[in-house]
Amino acid sequence: MTRLGFLISRTLRREAPLAALSVSQKALLDDLAGKTVALVGNARALAEGQAGAEIDAHDVVIRINRAPMPSAQSHGKRTDWLALATSLPEAERARIAPSRILWMSHKRKRLDWKTATNPGFYLHPLNDYEGLKAKLGAQPTTGAMLIDMLARSDLARLDLYGFDFFASLSLSGRRSADKVPHDFVAEAEMVGGLLASDPRIIRN
Repeated sequence: MTRLGFLISRTLRREAPLAALSVSQKALLDDLAGKTVALVGNARALAEGQAGAEIDAHDVVIRINRAPMPSAQSHGKRTDWLALATSLPEAERARIAPSRILWMSHKRKRLDWKTATNPGFYLHPLNDYEGLKAKLGAQPTTGAMLIDMLARSDLARLDLYGFDFFASLSLSGRRSADKVPHDFVAEAEMVGGLLASDPRIIRN
């Protein structure tokens, strides 16, 4: 696809041409088979800990949006996959330096050409987004979408860091829970159910 074709498809919300730029969800999840995965959320409380080396020791480290990393001691240094629901300034992209980008947002008009043509690019299906939204009764966070998807893979272990469902707010913004379109109680219940039923998933 040319850049012009991409811009036309994005503007007119033509999903099929955009999806053609993406690896399949099966191929994405197959890459995780048998691996340990660290999913790093953006809760402020994570900055108070010492989990950095532990995070970086995983086979795959996945971070979210602007991936704040106030210190290597608390957050680690590596980012293998970056999951986005917002546009990313070039300086931030260079700082994070992910090897693969996942576009999780249903808002396709925010998707940029550089992201869509990044090697290994993944576009999260709208049906998955809508299904989880219906289950939660609210727009799901990027973290919730990732956990829901990763739990369906054959990974060996999924460690969740920086997920307190907005109890300590977010390192990536100053908004309070009532200022964002998410239901953190519903998301906590969803993740709690997965923790209880799937021993591979650990909340740190």
